[in-house]
Amino acid sequence: MVGFKHKGWLPDIASSKRDHRRCTDASKKKAPRLRILAFETAKSMSRLISLYKSISDDEISRLKNRLIKSKGISYLTSSDEEFLLSLACGERTEDLDRAAAVVARLGKNCGDPWLNQFDLVYADLKLGVMDFGKLEYGSRNSEKRVHKMEKLVSATSRLHAALAALAEMEVAERKMKRRNKELDANSNLFNQKLEIQRKDVKYLKETSLWRKSRDKCVSIMATIVIIVYIRICSVFKPYITILPAISLLNVACFQQQRDLDLIQKIKQQMVEHPGHVHTEFKPNKIRFRKSGMFFNDWDTFDTEREKITKNNRVFHSAGASTLGGAGLALHYANVILLVKKYLDSSSLIGRDEREALYQMLPENLKASVRAKLSKLMRFGEDDAFLAEGWRAATVEIMGWLGPLAEDTVKWQMERHVDKLKFDTRPCVLLLQTLHFCDKEKTEAAIAEVLVALSCVYRFENRGVYGE
Repeated sequence: MVGFKHKGWLPDIASSKRDHRRCTDASKKKAPRLRILAFETAKSMSRLISLYKSISDDEISRLKNRLIKSKGISYLTSSDEEFLLSLACGERTEDLDRAAAVVARLGKNCGDPWLNQFDLVYADLKLGVMDFGKLEYGSRNSEKRVHKMEKLVSATSRLHAALAALAEMEVAERKMKRRNKELDANSNLFNQKLEIQRKDVKYLKETSLWRKSRDKCVSIMATIVIIVYIRICSVFKPYITILPAISLLNVACFQQQRDLDLIQKIKQQMVEHPGHVHTEFKPNKIRFRKSGMFFNDWDTFDTEREKITKNNRVFHSAGASTLGGAGLALHYANVILLVKKYLDSSSLIGRDEREALYQMLPENLKASVRAKLSKLMRFGEDDAFLAEGWRAATVEIMGWLGPLAEDTVKWQMERHVDKLKFDTRPCVLLLQTLHFCDKEKTEAAIAEVLVALSCVYRFENRGVYGE
């Protein structure tokens, strides 16, 4: 049995690129184009660019020095940096797994053998037994690839919008022809605009992914997948020891022990009989026991790997004592944002709005708020000086509770809304949201804010509950 761990994959990448450069003009014309697959490819490219940017030096520094040390996360989620970084690493790895699954699926229709079997390449990569050659995050070549992808994504996004506009104009054209047998001045003007729109679409098809070579585009994406995974390992390895210890030095030492004849034999076997190279081992399923997550989803060489990457294991790792585990993260985020809106409002808040806010609360939170308000009224704590103190306390709590709520809504929108939005900015991490926040502590903080607002508004004739 021959093992994939004996292959040097990136020399194949380099030779693939040399083969592309040697292609004649005639062969280039015959290369399959992406066409309608351009939009799915652009979406995957945008995700890869977002991932690439999310692990830059600035973003990693922000994660380690600001995000995981912020008051809201430290108090409501955890102050354990290793645990928080494991959540960040797990989520970024899952995002990369999804992107790699799309690349592997697109690669099945490519002519290049290494793209045709990219699922196996990625499995080897996650074992840490790959030959990475000169691929390095932040290098000139890597930045050029990402910049090229950004230009292609931007052009494809404009093409998508132009095609949608053209479709609307063509519908309008058919309606005009049915209503008006004779063309008037407005019809002539409309036809001119329609012709210009068609020319724009034609131009954008030439400059976007629509007419680009499928092999070339998938090759760029596959290379970025590898670069991003290397970077994730190098950044998080000091905190998550189960990650492969990837370095160019380790690869060089590993290469010295290889049987070069065997490598050549395996490569030849791949070219002559794609899909028939067997393995002498399978990756073990690796767990990070502290957070209950898997960092190696590619635990077999079976097909349908996309099913594995859709498990959202980081998302489902939230315990029953967290808002995510209780299914309340988004609901409480909406409550907090509504409270923030009322707190910042300079106008009178009506009874209907106050009642709507109150009815959004679960029964246990309603009971907690009522108990706290009753205690305050019983002790007669109702002077204006105390009201100012309540307002200051509310502002302070919302200073660290509000951003968690905002990021919760943003996280949901980034992953479930605007699926054809080609956004290349780094995405919000799940640890920045209310998902992993302790339910009891969060409810206590929300109750304090609501009681404080009730006291403040009562003295300003704007009581939240109308006591």
